Formats: sequence, structure tokens, C-alpha cells
Amino acid sequence: MSEITPDLVRHLGVLARIQLSDEEVERLTGQLDAIVDNIAKVSEVATPDVPATSHPIALQNVFRSDVAADQLTPEQVLQNAPDAADGRFRVTAILGEEQ
Repeated sequence: MSEITPDLVRHLGVLARIQLSDEEVERLTGQLDAIVDNIAKVSEVATPDVPATSHPIALQNVFRSDVAADQLTPEQVLQNAPDAADGRFRVTAILGEEQ
């Protein structure tokens, strides 16, 4: 016996504030019923001894060593800046701030 009925689909449409035609209700009833059936099949297989997974292959973060490398001098950093002052980038004021 089907758990999803046309009345339930209409009710869900009202809750979601989606206006559904009779044709859409009929199509969605079948689709949602198939989804519920498939979830039930998966639930039968999912036993406590089977760990839940979100990925088929275990993921892990790969970190590199944090090693200091050659650094640019302030002059090198600012050499191509459109505008600089006092060793800093100079930009247009934002949010109504005074320059």
C-alpha cells in the first residue's frame, strides 16, 4: 500500500506554498512514492554494524610544513602599486570615511 497519496502531495504543496496542477500532483505522487520505497530499502540494509558514510573513500586533510621562505621587501611589494604612502597601499576611502 502506498504511503504517498495525492491528498498528501497537495498538502505538501500548500505547506511549501507551491501551486500544483492535477497533472503535477499525479506525477509527484508516483515520484515521491518511489523515493520513500527506495529509502525503505536502504534502511533495511543499513544495520548497526555498517558504519554510516558520507564519502565512499575516507577523506583526510593534507597539510604541508609551515616553513618561512624568502620574503619580499616593502619596496618590492609596493613597486607596482598605483598609489602608496608611508610604506602602505593607498586606496580610495570607503563607507563615507574622510580621506
